[in-house]
Amino acid sequence: MTVALIGFAVLLLLIIAVRIPIAFAMGIVGFFGFSYLQGLTFDNLFSFRWSGMLSLASNRIIDTAQEYSLSVIPLFILMGNLVTNSGLSNALYRASNAFLGHHRGGLSMATVVACGGFSAICGSSLATSATMAKVAMPEMRKYGYSDGLATASIAAGGTLGILIPPSVILVMYGLLTETSIRELFAAGFIPGMLGILLYLFAVKYVVWRNPEAGPCGEKLSWPQRLSAMNGVWGVLALFVLVMGGIYAGIFTPTEAAGVGAGGAFLIALFKRTLNLRSLFLSLIDTTRTTAMLFAVVIGALIFSDFINRAGFPDDLYNFVVSLDISPLGVIFVILGIYIILGMVFESLSMMLLTVPIFYPLVQSLGFDLVWFGIIVVVVTEISLITPPVGMNVFVLSAVLKGVKPGTIFRGVTPFWCADIVRLLLITLIPAVALILPEILYR
Repeated sequence: MTVALIGFAVLLLLIIAVRIPIAFAMGIVGFFGFSYLQGLTFDNLFSFRWSGMLSLASNRIIDTAQEYSLSVIPLFILMGNLVTNSGLSNALYRASNAFLGHHRGGLSMATVVACGGFSAICGSSLATSATMAKVAMPEMRKYGYSDGLATASIAAGGTLGILIPPSVILVMYGLLTETSIRELFAAGFIPGMLGILLYLFAVKYVVWRNPEAGPCGEKLSWPQRLSAMNGVWGVLALFVLVMGGIYAGIFTPTEAAGVGAGGAFLIALFKRTLNLRSLFLSLIDTTRTTAMLFAVVIGALIFSDFINRAGFPDDLYNFVVSLDISPLGVIFVILGIYIILGMVFESLSMMLLTVPIFYPLVQSLGFDLVWFGIIVVVVTEISLITPPVGMNVFVLSAVLKGVKPGTIFRGVTPFWCADIVRLLLITLIPAVALILPEILYR
């Protein structure tokens, strides 16, 4: 345990103080940590046989690059990029606004629903926040919404992108823990919908306390509402095809990702929003994002090899048993650690740092890893909108000139309180996350 804790401390030092990217920091600590456990010292630094460690690291790189299940990542990212270029964000916001905009706080509620729909296809919280800010913010300012409520609904709605399937972060969790990706996708659906519902209640609470924060918008007739839906039928059909195919067992997640990417390409062509330049940019962005994610996965796996070789999971389990606290108490301690880390790390870094350490302990205590994965993603969502490092907040502050991060942080408080309620519900009532996987696959 001592060696593993020293390695973890060195890792934090490299990330926070030296500013080394997390992928390389985890790879370096994992490589030299494993080497130390194999007998490397300062005295034999130049005579030490590196072939074993180099073989381990190279095999991790090659095996990861050739892993068939990992092809789901670039395909879902490409699907999101193509759909984004098809103007989906505007169509989703118009459709949501047509049904909700006439209520008090309705434009904020429409923003939350549109963010949920867009993030389900896009899969990126930061991209959802940045895109919806350009679409929804001008309309909310037009009707006199407060900057706090308007920006908070965008920042909070954007967090839904990492939970509502298809979710890249759920894929990465599944790969790190060797958990079924299709079960994770099924488990994320109800908590994702619950998140949207609780965010709507948060908007209602804000406008109940301060009616001037979210005035009523224009009420549209039913023909106008149905007309507003015209722009989203294709993408809704694509989402039903992709996720329905996975849930029904027609597609594997990887096959569904291929179907989704092909369908998104056809939708973009049909809408005539795709040209050679936008296609090239979509492919370049997909390649760049995929390379980054593969790098962090490889680094995390090398770091995980070191942690396991040091016997840290077993030592941690024995330590927890010696404390004589209930298994559920251990889960709450882990959640507390996640909330504290969320104030310092961004979501992906936090997950990659902690999952290799915690999941063997959670598994040994008899908990379902699918359920734990949903808890990890929900608590990671909270970190995206809480100070001092709420990534969605700073993305919005950069996109919306003149809106200070403090304004957004104050406005988003009811939303992360709603997330805490959702986290408690999933933790105390596992069926909220597990009922769909139980029905469909077990």
